[in-house]
Amino acid sequence: MLDYADELRVGVVELDNGTVVADAGVEAKGGLGAGIYLARLCMADLADIQPTPIEIDGITIPGVQVATDHPAISCMASQCAMWQVKAGNYFAMGSGPARILARKTKELYDALEFEEYSDVGVLFLESDTLPDEAAADKIAEACGIDPADLRLAVAPTDSVAGLVQVSARVVETGLHKLFTLGFDVRTIRNGWGRAPIAPVVGKATRCMGASNDAIIYGGETYYTVEYEPFDELLGYVKAIPSDTSRDYGAPFYKTFKECGFDFFKVDHHVFAPAKVVVNDLRSRRTLVAGRLNPQVLKESFGFEVANREG
Repeated sequence: MLDYADELRVGVVELDNGTVVADAGVEAKGGLGAGIYLARLCMADLADIQPTPIEIDGITIPGVQVATDHPAISCMASQCAMWQVKAGNYFAMGSGPARILARKTKELYDALEFEEYSDVGVLFLESDTLPDEAAADKIAEACGIDPADLRLAVAPTDSVAGLVQVSARVVETGLHKLFTLGFDVRTIRNGWGRAPIAPVVGKATRCMGASNDAIIYGGETYYTVEYEPFDELLGYVKAIPSDTSRDYGAPFYKTFKECGFDFFKVDHHVFAPAKVVVNDLRSRRTLVAGRLNPQVLKESFGFEVANREG
């Protein structure tokens, strides 16, 4: 990403402690290409991530397609935004392989039986502010590395690059929901998914809503698993899609607003792909659950018809 900073329209800043920061949308322009690179960083470069066209009720917009043969590690161990980075007035949600070094969160890595050590660290920060030296020092300390060996990439939610990397979490959201339901995600052998990229619809909170909707109402995933007993797998597959949630059916921003913008009042079962296909290698059977919902997507994305008069 740093090698192609000019082409990706990414700003590069070196802090006094030696940490290098790639700005993909705070002060720099960023774009679709930068968003693909951010998604690759978040997944520890253990996935093939490509732009792809998505059709929503006859309207074609850009989307992102993700394929990985290392779903538990690339999605759960790395991509999940489970690190709340706080340093003074600075706050960001952290994703990427540096999470593994800091074991954010420990229970997850214990369940995955996975650990890794490195002298360097890479972390993506979802924030509308560039990190300062104090934030970088705190991240490096948690990772057990020198700040000069830390690389940070940053983009806000209401940026093109930021919206791309959210949609690229489509495979991860399915794994995360399964994990919260008690499923052993290590039995998932391969993961594939695609989701539309939400347009910039307003400030950060509105874009957060639209980007969640891209997965909740437009995300499609395919998983290959080795699991038994089959009846138990069937129960899990039925529970994965977003339409099993009590908060399904309205744009996420509307639901979030009705909850007083309190995430703890939102049913977290809604954070899942819209449609799921699971191929079980043991039974040789394939299960399908969920559905796409283009009507809610069009409302969330604010599509307006601009027909030529006459």
